[in-house]
Amino acid sequence: MLRCLFICLLAGYSLTGMAQSRRRLNAMPPVTTSAPMPVMTAPQPHLLEGITHNSSLLNRGVRYSVILPPDYYTSNRRYPVVYLLHGYSDDETGWTQFGEADRIIDEGVRKGTLPPMIVVMPDAGVTWYMNDYQNKTRYEDMFVTEFIPHIDSTYRTRTKREFRGISGLSMGGHGALLLAMHHPDLFGSCAALSAAVFTDKDIINTPEDRYNNVFSFLFSGPVTGEARLTAHYKRNSPMILSMSAPENDLKKIRWYLDCGDDDFLSAANAQLHMNLLDRKIPHEYRVRDGAHTWSYWRTGLSDALNFIATSFHR
Repeated sequence: MLRCLFICLLAGYSLTGMAQSRRRLNAMPPVTTSAPMPVMTAPQPHLLEGITHNSSLLNRGVRYSVILPPDYYTSNRRYPVVYLLHGYSDDETGWTQFGEADRIIDEGVRKGTLPPMIVVMPDAGVTWYMNDYQNKTRYEDMFVTEFIPHIDSTYRTRTKREFRGISGLSMGGHGALLLAMHHPDLFGSCAALSAAVFTDKDIINTPEDRYNNVFSFLFSGPVTGEARLTAHYKRNSPMILSMSAPENDLKKIRWYLDCGDDDFLSAANAQLHMNLLDRKIPHEYRVRDGAHTWSYWRTGLSDALNFIATSFHR
């Protein structure tokens, strides 16, 4: 009997103590601290590398990198898209590895000089972004009929032509010009940096070993002199297209040319500029101090993208 009474008294004290503790806790003022609150970092752009599009036209995978806007994964909006093309002997990582494109785009978006956009960088090998004369490697056909639809179906792009731009350096500048000239219904703007464009004289006078290594599989096979100026070459020369493509088609595109004064391609780019002037095709033409180097392209990319982004505004 005494043991039961002791247990009941102990339980009563425990419950009373718990109740008192709760009352004291509730009566205590809230804890304050002068410690700084944690800082949430701003959303970062997303660089995705090593992605592969399986092409039935090329019968192989086409690698590409993509830069997504900082808010891509936290919004449902759709974004304009820019195709950024690499130069000869480079690949889909060149613009980020050496050109620092992801950093430059991030800075532009943060400062408000660039709108959020999707930037796509495909690997083209040394195809010059065109179909070869034997139609064995149909890179242009792949790009237009497979790759762009793949990007539009995989990412939240705006699919109207005014929200699709194209840019590139050197061989990629050639590709940007060629694809825009051939497909003015697909692109609203084109910015070519140090574009690898050539006059007929340049092609005729190219040393035989260089021509055979770089151009023969594209245009003609191993021939010399004027035999190199085939119909396929003429159809795929931005220089000739600047003089022969329908004016109304050329005027659909906003054009931007930029080539350094010490670049071995400077004279040909100046000739391209003159061809567009003669035909009264509106365009922007820049000559800055510099050569055929990554430092030139890094410092020119921001202005090129700003030019393209103008098409994205109403």
